[in-house]
Amino acid sequence: MLQRILVWDVPTRVFHWTLALSFAGAYLTAESERYRDIHLALGYLLLGMIAFRLVWGFVGTAYARFAAFVFKPVEVVQYMRSLLSSHPQHYLGHNPAGAVAIFLLLALGSLISISGLGLHWEFGDEDIFEELHEIAANLMLLVVFVHIAGVLISSVLHKENLVRAMFTGYKQAANVVSIPRTYAWLGVVMALASAGFLIAYLGYS
Repeated sequence: MLQRILVWDVPTRVFHWTLALSFAGAYLTAESERYRDIHLALGYLLLGMIAFRLVWGFVGTAYARFAAFVFKPVEVVQYMRSLLSSHPQHYLGHNPAGAVAIFLLLALGSLISISGLGLHWEFGDEDIFEELHEIAANLMLLVVFVHIAGVLISSVLHKENLVRAMFTGYKQAANVVSIPRTYAWLGVVMALASAGFLIAYLGYS
């Protein structure tokens, strides 16, 4: 019998949506000098979220840890093939395809942030940093679209709303124990710190 299982802790959910919104906002304001301060503020926020996730990947709750979704290449291929069958493989946490997307987003987000800092603080060759920044941003946008498509496909095939799960933290499963703590206090701190940073940075600018 399926039960309602808590899978995603609050900090993981706050990270997910804050990263999504900060990247979207930074991408949309990238070409406008008028919104330069907003672009920079969102870029710093993106970097902060990535830094948090790298730490949380080692000390967070069970399904948020990197160890829970490090898959061999053959496992990724097998999962992708299973999506074409009548019984696709199901994972309570991140599936192999989703895991690949997460690592790509973290890597590209880091490259975007580092190259952006290089441009802003005028470190090294400006042309190189600008090219890296643009290429990484466009690649990340592509990964985001593929990730969204994968979420929708998985939701249909597994008959579960993965978008809702990333809001509520809950999924349906049998004979699985929920994570013991939500760390709601940390999620609240993250949300308040993010909002406070944006307000302070834009107000100062």
